[in-house]
Amino acid sequence: MSDGSADVGVDVSGAVAEGFEPVRRAFAENFTARGERGAALAVYRDGHKVVDLWAGTRDVDAAPGAGEPPAPWEQGTAQVVRSATKGIAAAVLLLLHQRGELDLDAPVGAYWPEFKAAGKERTLVWHLLAHRAGVPVLDRPLTPAEAADPALGARAVAAQAPVWEPGTDHGYHAQTYSWLTGELVRRVTGEPIGAWIAREIAAPAGARLWVGLPGHEAGRVGRVGPVEAPESAGGPRLRPKPAVAEAYADPRSLTRRAFAAITPLPDENGDAFRAALLPASNGIATADGLARFYAALIGEVDGGRRLFAPETTELARAERSAGPDRVLVVGTRFGLGYMLHGSASPLLGPGSFGHPGRGGALGFADPDSGIAFGYVTNGFRTSVTADPRAQALVRAVRTATARPA
Repeated sequence: MSDGSADVGVDVSGAVAEGFEPVRRAFAENFTARGERGAALAVYRDGHKVVDLWAGTRDVDAAPGAGEPPAPWEQGTAQVVRSATKGIAAAVLLLLHQRGELDLDAPVGAYWPEFKAAGKERTLVWHLLAHRAGVPVLDRPLTPAEAADPALGARAVAAQAPVWEPGTDHGYHAQTYSWLTGELVRRVTGEPIGAWIAREIAAPAGARLWVGLPGHEAGRVGRVGPVEAPESAGGPRLRPKPAVAEAYADPRSLTRRAFAAITPLPDENGDAFRAALLPASNGIATADGLARFYAALIGEVDGGRRLFAPETTELARAERSAGPDRVLVVGTRFGLGYMLHGSASPLLGPGSFGHPGRGGALGFADPDSGIAFGYVTNGFRTSVTADPRAQALVRAVRTATARPA
């Protein structure tokens, strides 16, 4: 690993392996041309780290009343990764299936009898992972305090009538995925999903990631917030297609209602949000933690344990939903809990699987090339699935991996 040459206009820390210099340049250009404030990127190839970069400030802005400039981003800085958490939650269900404790083809009601209410008795476990369950919305949204109560959230989705017949269509379960997966894991294992992740995923993978942040880790987590790319430096801002913009603006649309299942939106910088168990949206990770997680799904990491058996990896990335998304409005592709490579979420190649976080973070694995990728940022954009900064980094990794090893 080399620290490379000096980066023009930004002080980039870390190192890249020979051949991955384009990734370092793209990372630096995110700061100079795309409005990045603070971010980190880690990439593994065949279980070994080939990219480890960080730059900028830990906080997107100064903490209220701090009276000091934001602290620098450090190697162990972590951030909220929003919906990139969904890929971690999906791994729990797939690992339980791998161990023979959960049947993906069984009705959800076999494990969670209350879920059979309101026409959901035929909903299968894999429908939850492929966003086919038909319950992306709640007729009565939950407050942030209510959403943080796993039992209350579980009762809400169990009582909710589906907005399409489960299994017949797909639409992104932006918020309700938290209680669907969290409660199913609790019913099967008898413990909270965050504790299971800590013991069975984060610890064996050596990954710094959490769903339900422990208090002693609070000091490593930066403040997040909205940012815009400067038009003069980064080119014209991307505008959503009219149909997409209308869906987000219409309070009656499935799009708006799905994201508003928690209303008002929680304070992502607050201790209560960070400590809650919301496996759809409140995972916290370092870039290295996210990349190591995906590396461990497809192989041994630094000689450690592989999490997914090869058959489970194939389950994760086998297409289960494709086409117009009832919630996101654009065409999406899903395996079991993971977004797949496509126009809505371009990844490294046709066999890649992973998950973005709305407006920023991205984690994925590409078994065909042995690449695992983790990008976290403190600056969120309005994009949902294909953030321009993350995509610039993906393109650079694709360029690097296209060259002879």
